[in-house]
Amino acid sequence: MPNYVIVDLTPLNKEKLAEYSALAAQTFTPFNGHFIAKGETELLDGEKPHPMKAVIEFPDKESARNWYHSDAYQALIPLREQGMECHFHLI
Repeated sequence: MPNYVIVDLTPLNKEKLAEYSALAAQTFTPFNGHFIAKGETELLDGEKPHPMKAVIEFPDKESARNWYHSDAYQALIPLREQGMECHFHLI
């Protein structure tokens, strides 16, 4: 069953965010992950603490965890922090 990394985010620097996003997508490949959605969200009910979301699909939880903890992805976290405030969730 596929598992998903859901990223709630607020952009801080659009250039850094675009750079991070492109580089992060390259780190998915060894773990068979890919973006299935990303962009601004439309609030249907409740409060919206972050205006944007990304959804990344992986074949299983182990692949998602291994991607997040991989050296390649961990090296991008300083750039991520320059580009956005965020929360990552695994479902």
